[in-house]
Amino acid sequence: MDALDVARWQFGVTTVYHFLFVPLTIGLSVLVAILQTMWHRTGNERYLKLTKFYGKLFLINFAMGVVTGIVQEFQFGMNWSDYSRFVGDIFGAPLAIEALVAFFLESTFIGLWIFGWDRLPKRAHLASIWAAAIGTNLSAYFILAANSFMQNPVGFRINPDSGRAELTDFPAVLTNKVALITFPHTLAGSFLVAGSLIVAVGLYHVIRNRDSADAGAYRFATKFGSWVVLVASAAVLFTGDIQGKIMTDVQPMKMAAAEGLYTTESPASFSVLTIGSLDGSREVFALKIPYLLSYLGTGDPHGTVHGINDLQAQYATQYGAGSYTPIIPVTYWSFRFMVAFGMAAGAIALLVLWSQRKGRTPRSKWLLRAGLAMPVLPLLANSFGWIFTEMGRQPWIVFGEMLTRNGVSRSVSLAEVLTSFTAFTLIYATLAVIEVKLLLRYARAGVPDVSEEHPVDDTHDDAERPLAFAY
Repeated sequence: MDALDVARWQFGVTTVYHFLFVPLTIGLSVLVAILQTMWHRTGNERYLKLTKFYGKLFLINFAMGVVTGIVQEFQFGMNWSDYSRFVGDIFGAPLAIEALVAFFLESTFIGLWIFGWDRLPKRAHLASIWAAAIGTNLSAYFILAANSFMQNPVGFRINPDSGRAELTDFPAVLTNKVALITFPHTLAGSFLVAGSLIVAVGLYHVIRNRDSADAGAYRFATKFGSWVVLVASAAVLFTGDIQGKIMTDVQPMKMAAAEGLYTTESPASFSVLTIGSLDGSREVFALKIPYLLSYLGTGDPHGTVHGINDLQAQYATQYGAGSYTPIIPVTYWSFRFMVAFGMAAGAIALLVLWSQRKGRTPRSKWLLRAGLAMPVLPLLANSFGWIFTEMGRQPWIVFGEMLTRNGVSRSVSLAEVLTSFTAFTLIYATLAVIEVKLLLRYARAGVPDVSEEHPVDDTHDDAERPLAFAY
């Protein structure tokens, strides 16, 4: 074990932990805005209750996500200084815009939304949550644009004197074809997580408190969340199909590793189950579906998909001696876990809708257990998806341009990385306990009583409004 190994573990743990909060923040910001819009248009009190209820869960998650995201960015300078020097000119633009525009838009209007319930006019208050949701999604796009450069470098040149990548075409970075499909795929996965949380909490109260005065609100929440999950599941499959074709084009080794395809095939079969040798160099047993991999990778059932061994030989000739093969079991199984957990969430959403058909009230304890597991399933799917995305790119930190081992900080010792890794892991474990306890506490409390609240009305004439809002 050396500093490189620990630095990779630290970045992996930090990234996966941080991304537990990101999809819920992205998806729930929009869904809370939709619920508040429904209240604004109908005046139905149950939508106001649900807005405040799920809005509180959104705010808890948002606060934790900000803390973990800041720590993640520190690592670029701490453990990956050579990498930071190499891509700093490229990453500077999208990440600066993300911080100065998207994040400030998001955080400013979240503050207005939190403190403006009885101070802002209804329309201004509604606009604040939509502005925060837009900022959240814009923030995701700029970050994904930076990450997509690592998958498919575009819009740059290598300075022969400094050896750094220099930005030559910023629009090309923002319109990278990897970013253009990764963004909607990530959004779909985020709505899958957020919808699952809404279903889980709503179903818990439907079954446990079916005779309460707020039973109607909880029933609506479970149906609303279930439809969000189903639509998001379809969007995940659609965008994932396009993403697979782009991945085959720009990172053929990642597609081959995802399928355990060792030799080039035309047509190529999709691996339902492949058992490889212990060294990951050959296939021992495989159960396959003919033609499917060719279609998924190229759009043509008879298309050619390059194999691991052939690509390894090609890269060794192109980039020099060495192994250019990722860890096959990790990429193979993370891809399948991603798909399986996402499909499981969609299946449970169908069961929840079926259990409430024609006004029925679900009573099954097994359905309740499945519903409570729902938020965990798409979170696991998202996590395994990012593990596949990043581990499948190895040994490159910037595909075709910089190896991971060349990006680590040369001045940081093993003891220093171990110290920071241990400290961050303990801090994150503490934050995880706090997050789970807060979410469970407020989820169990149920929707708030809003009968005595009087939000500022903006339906009267401008002359009658408070001076601060008369402009």
